[in-house]
Amino acid sequence: MSETHGMFGTSGSGDTSGFGGLVRSAANIGSSERPYGSYFDEVADELERAYPEFSDAIEKVVVDRGELTLHVKREKLFDTAKKLRDTESLRFEICLGVNGVHYPEDKNRELHAVYPLLSMTHNRRIRLEVSVPDSDPHLPSLVEVWAGNNWHERETWDMFGIIFDGHPGLTRILMPDDWPGHPQRKDYPLGGIPIEYKGATVPAPSERRSYQ
Repeated sequence: MSETHGMFGTSGSGDTSGFGGLVRSAANIGSSERPYGSYFDEVADELERAYPEFSDAIEKVVVDRGELTLHVKREKLFDTAKKLRDTESLRFEICLGVNGVHYPEDKNRELHAVYPLLSMTHNRRIRLEVSVPDSDPHLPSLVEVWAGNNWHERETWDMFGIIFDGHPGLTRILMPDDWPGHPQRKDYPLGGIPIEYKGATVPAPSERRSYQ
């Protein structure tokens, strides 16, 4: 159990959100043991039968707060995604996008990508999660598996700097093309920067009204 202070990693930025005063306990959740409960055991069993490399592809399986997350090695992400989509007994036809997360204290695993999956056929939900080092932030694009991930991968690149290899057009989607840095990383400065969103200028937090 570790303790973190604030929502972001910078200070003295003029942030008026109140996030700087947060103190949170962060637990490092290990791999869950069988039985997982609910339909989670069946999902794991079916994936293992369909994908002989399952044990090599999955770093850990976590069941927490009634949700199942498969932590996948990045070199196995594409193959795992295809098996989850195409195997009749799994049929996770829908990926609800990809969410970036930045954990600066997670050495050599600073950037995480999280993929919420939905099976309309079997009415089931799971998550995939994969981590990459800040020094090598590459992941295979899953646009070929779930075409709807196109804009989500662009946003995750824009906001967090994760590079999706094989994406058909990995360009910024919110920030101007020449914008330096990735604004949702925890080491990104919060104030003093006038932000232009594709032609519309929003004042920096330090220039807005303070509610103190």
